[in-house]
Amino acid sequence: MRAILPILDELYPEAHCSLDFRNPLQLMVATILSAQCTDERVNQVTPALFRKYPDARAFGEASLEELEDAVRSTGFFRNKARSIQGCCRILHERFGGDVPARLETLVELPGIGRKTANVILGNSFGIPGIVVDTHVSRVTQRLGLTKHKDAEKIEFDLMALVPEDRWVKFCHQIILHGRQICQARKPRCEVCRLRAHCDYGQQHS
Repeated sequence: MRAILPILDELYPEAHCSLDFRNPLQLMVATILSAQCTDERVNQVTPALFRKYPDARAFGEASLEELEDAVRSTGFFRNKARSIQGCCRILHERFGGDVPARLETLVELPGIGRKTANVILGNSFGIPGIVVDTHVSRVTQRLGLTKHKDAEKIEFDLMALVPEDRWVKFCHQIILHGRQICQARKPRCEVCRLRAHCDYGQQHS
């Protein structure tokens, strides 16, 4: 890890959340929509969505059919619309429309798992958390930072290895590395700066 972090800083110094948002509610909605969908597609959908539904109450009172239609292009739109509406109704009724800044509370909301909760906490509230998406899972397994495939076990493995003040940035950097270099089907090991520190890269050299 001591060798990997400086390389990541050199490669991805400005790594940040690639979802567009202005407040915690918008990030929550965007993150729900990002499941099985590219961030680019989500960012195309959310400007009009947030204009039409500016707060939790508006999402909660929306016609479910209209909400489904608004998010249709992100895939799995029925489940996503139900999750968004269910979350927003609870936020309006119990939290004054605000997104709570506690992981334990967030994961009780419809459609919110630890990954989404940590995205919200880290990027909206500055509360450190490890976000384990498909890229983080794949890249950290290949690097040899975890032997697990279960997202929660990977999360705790990385929490023990990565300094807490680096958790959020580390995940953004690993996600970028997974998109650009350590891709799922054909990783670009020949140009990977992390190869010397990577179990997978050493085995396939």
